[in-house]
Amino acid sequence: MKRFVHFLLLLGIWILLTWSLNWQDLLVGVIVAFIVDLLFSDIFPIYAVKVFTPKRLFWLFIYVWVFLYYMVKANFDVAYRVLNIYMPIRPGIVKVRTRLKTDMSRTFLANSITLTPGTLSVDIVGDHIYVHWINIVSDDPAEETEIIVRRFENLIERVFE
Repeated sequence: MKRFVHFLLLLGIWILLTWSLNWQDLLVGVIVAFIVDLLFSDIFPIYAVKVFTPKRLFWLFIYVWVFLYYMVKANFDVAYRVLNIYMPIRPGIVKVRTRLKTDMSRTFLANSITLTPGTLSVDIVGDHIYVHWINIVSDDPAEETEIIVRRFENLIERVFE
C-alpha cells in the first residue's frame, strides 16, 4: 500500500510538472514514477503522506503565507543593510533550540530558515540548529531561538507532527 501511495504521489508531481494529460506524457510519467518508486521508496519518509489531511493542509496553507511575509520582510532588511553603508551588522553563528521531533519537520524548519535572507542553517545536531545570522541582536540563546525559530516552528509542528 505504501508503495502505491508513493507511486501516485510521484505521478501527481509528474502531471503537475508537465501540465499535460496526453497519453504519451502519462505513459512516460507512469514509467518514471514506477522506476523512482522502485529505486527510492526505502528513503521516502513514511510519515510524509500524513500531511495530506484537511487539517494539516490548512496549516500548510497558513504556513506558506507566514513564510512569505517573513521572507519579504527579511529581503527588505538585507537590501537596506546592503544599501546603507552605515547600518551596523554583527554576523555570527548562533545555536538555537527546536522542539520539533521528526527529521522531516527539522529539515523543513532548517530550509525555512535558510530561505529567509539574512539567515543560513549550517548544521542540525540533535535538537539544536546552528544558524549563521547576518545581525545578531542578542546574546541570550532563548531570545535568539524566539526570533529565528519560533515564528516557523509552531506552524511546522502542526503540519508535520
